[in-house]
Amino acid sequence: MNETNPYAQLGVSEDASFEEVQAARAQLLRECQGDERRAQVVEMAYDAILMDRLRQRQEGRIKVPERIRYAERHVVATAEKSDVRTVTLPAWAEQLRRWIDTPTAADVAWPAVVYGGLGFWAWSAAANAALPVALGIGASLYFINRKENQFGRAVLLTLVGLAVGAVVGSVVLSLGLGLHPNVAVSWAIFVILWLVCSFLR
Repeated sequence: MNETNPYAQLGVSEDASFEEVQAARAQLLRECQGDERRAQVVEMAYDAILMDRLRQRQEGRIKVPERIRYAERHVVATAEKSDVRTVTLPAWAEQLRRWIDTPTAADVAWPAVVYGGLGFWAWSAAANAALPVALGIGASLYFINRKENQFGRAVLLTLVGLAVGAVVGSVVLSLGLGLHPNVAVSWAIFVILWLVCSFLR
């Protein structure tokens, strides 16, 4: 190593970037593990370069980028641009989030179109809404299996959706809205199956 020039001691040029100086120091320290004297020479050369860079900066010979000179200004501007607030959810909400999917627009729209059409069919054939409901069950199996690629899970979620839809339909009937019983129950089933197909993971 050159004993007088700290740049030569680290093996970097005088216009090397700070990152290059750090990398050279780290490399030399790895090479001289166990050799305390050599490691001390490397550290002294590194310190000498830092002092030289500081002196050059004070003399105005090194142009410091604005993002470094005015770092606090940069930080404030970045914070204003991205005002991100983290919200901590309760444990039960975190557990619930594991079951909720974030679907694409198509994953929501296609089942909505299918179930909307089936709902219209069930309304127009109020006395005979069994076929639209059967097709709705088949559509649920198709949409869930396409998304999850697990037929058993698709069957389970469809059955749960069917049961919940039937209960919701019964509640709607008890409200006395003047809907035909088959229409009320089938619409409730279609809404629940649409939610299951679109948003359950």
